[in-house]
Amino acid sequence: MLDLLHAAVAELGGTQRVGQDEMALAVAAAFDEQRHVLVQAGTGTGKSLAYLVPAALRALDGSGTPVVVATATLALQSQLVERDLPTLAPVVERVQGRPLSWAVAKGRRNYACLHRVREGAPDDDGVLISAADAGGSGPLGQEVVRARRWAEQQAEEGGTGEREKLLPGVSERAWAQVSVSAQECLGATRCPYGSECFAERARARAEHADVVVTNHALLAIHAIDGVPVLPEFDALVVDEGHELVGRVTGSATQELTAGVLERAVRRCRSLVDEGAVDALTDAGAALTAALDEAPVGRLEPVPGGVREAAAVVRDAVRRASSQVGRSSGGDEGDEVVRRVAKAALDELFAVSSRLAEEREHDVVWVEDRERGGRVLRVAPLTVSGLIRERLFGAATVVVTSATLTLGGSFDAIARGLGLSGEEVAWDGLDVGSPFDYRRQGILYVARTLPRPGRDGLAPEVLDEITGLVEAAQGRTLGLFSSRRAAETAAAAVRERLPDLTVLCQGEDMVATLVRRFRDEPAASLFGTLSLWQGVDVPGETCVLVIMDRIPFPRPDDPLMSARQQAVDRAGGNGFMTVAATHAALLMAQGAGRLIRSASDRGVLAVLDSRLATARYGSFLRGSLPPMWPTTDGAIVRSALGRLSAASPDAPSSPDASSPSEA
Repeated sequence: MLDLLHAAVAELGGTQRVGQDEMALAVAAAFDEQRHVLVQAGTGTGKSLAYLVPAALRALDGSGTPVVVATATLALQSQLVERDLPTLAPVVERVQGRPLSWAVAKGRRNYACLHRVREGAPDDDGVLISAADAGGSGPLGQEVVRARRWAEQQAEEGGTGEREKLLPGVSERAWAQVSVSAQECLGATRCPYGSECFAERARARAEHADVVVTNHALLAIHAIDGVPVLPEFDALVVDEGHELVGRVTGSATQELTAGVLERAVRRCRSLVDEGAVDALTDAGAALTAALDEAPVGRLEPVPGGVREAAAVVRDAVRRASSQVGRSSGGDEGDEVVRRVAKAALDELFAVSSRLAEEREHDVVWVEDRERGGRVLRVAPLTVSGLIRERLFGAATVVVTSATLTLGGSFDAIARGLGLSGEEVAWDGLDVGSPFDYRRQGILYVARTLPRPGRDGLAPEVLDEITGLVEAAQGRTLGLFSSRRAAETAAAAVRERLPDLTVLCQGEDMVATLVRRFRDEPAASLFGTLSLWQGVDVPGETCVLVIMDRIPFPRPDDPLMSARQQAVDRAGGNGFMTVAATHAALLMAQGAGRLIRSASDRGVLAVLDSRLATARYGSFLRGSLPPMWPTTDGAIVRSALGRLSAASPDAPSSPDASSPSEA
């Protein structure tokens, strides 16, 4: 197997790595012995090939089922199907004597629907708007027309019809006019364009593939919700595994609003009798009244008025759904309108039933939005049991990521995955990183800064940020705990250092900002949560990563606070189990933005003195890469100055060979 791995690595122009070999052997052993394994593989290890090679061999062993690989991000999914698997396939064929096939599995919404493109889509009043009637006036209409033309071109050229192939992209509202959900789909046998259907062709490819690449959300729908959207499998690789619990939780979170109920009324008005319409309208009024009276935040217990309103919605939706569910036997256009209405009602019935029952392990809360009014949300207190039973209980699972150990242990991640007891046997393996973090990076904790408060960034913190950015001559990724903090810091640096470019999240699309940050060597980029993970900017562009504070969850976060209280009630330490673990994972991900290659050098600056002074500080520091630590700002600014001077677009100067010599 290692010969195959080394040949694939050579095809990509890489070199053999001990950690990669160790991981590949562990994954192969897990598949052979049907024993789960968690593998932490630092950036630069080459973990994708380390699991793809044993996955390919497992899929070709004659078992008849594919190996499924699930990722959290589109970027990694694209890397696997556009680079890694095409590179591996010819090597496998030379060694094994048979070709390796692969396919991508996505939700139906990710593909253009030719029926909707050619026949039109129902509007919010349940009227079918044809492609000809929709027109192309206005920005939305122009987007829809462009998406339809692209879909027809994809059909003519044998394309996949995947949304990500449409460049430039279109808005959600425009894409909704050319796509359908699984519930709205007519079905391949009934649809006049079923033989051309992009989604059906993708599903057929997945059914016959050796390796199926999908995402965490679709994996959750298949395994947790029990909806068969993937081929049957008994071997699974979960990459970016630190995200799995959050993605499963997101899939299991539902919401109920009066606006959604109003849209459902408009969509089914022509399909039900007047009594059903009146019942739905009255239910919407009851829900609005109950939410107006309920407090914002977690509902513990759920007020009787909210439960009763949810029950009224449930009963009204059941009545309407029974009428909509009766097919009129009309043409496909009528069937599309009916299916869209039925899908909306089914979603409403599921969430209203769940809220009316007030299940023991659900967390319910009210949010007050600036636009759209109040919303009632419900999420599971924990998904660990579901993941243990329906993933680890159904297949051999390999979970991998660059950040699986927190505080030096797999325990926190394993607990979230339902592996903390003795029901499921598993192994944990940390194969390390090819990077020399102590020579490549400095961990700077600004111990003398005031403790973070609720009043925003203190003047001393703004002074520190400005001084660090100036020493680095830009080249800074600022990771902030809130949009307000990012904007305040950006404004301060722009005012004090007018010659440097500072980009701030919210001023353009994140992808555009990251591209500018990567392409403009002296630029800085400040932002919030979406920048803490997934930003890959190796080289001179990023020599400084700033974290304004330890990213604990907000005290008023309903789900996090409920989980923390549950641990406390069970006799555990809720703060360490929930809040500190959440912060450690984000900090580890954020720190991973700094050192992306063996030649990178830089500073991780944490402007929260608690990392050095609080008792939990050692747990958080133990979750970060083992960089050279200091609390001396002068040393850090000197090192950044030398890195800046040594960059290709700056005057030449002596190079600091290692952070510890700064």
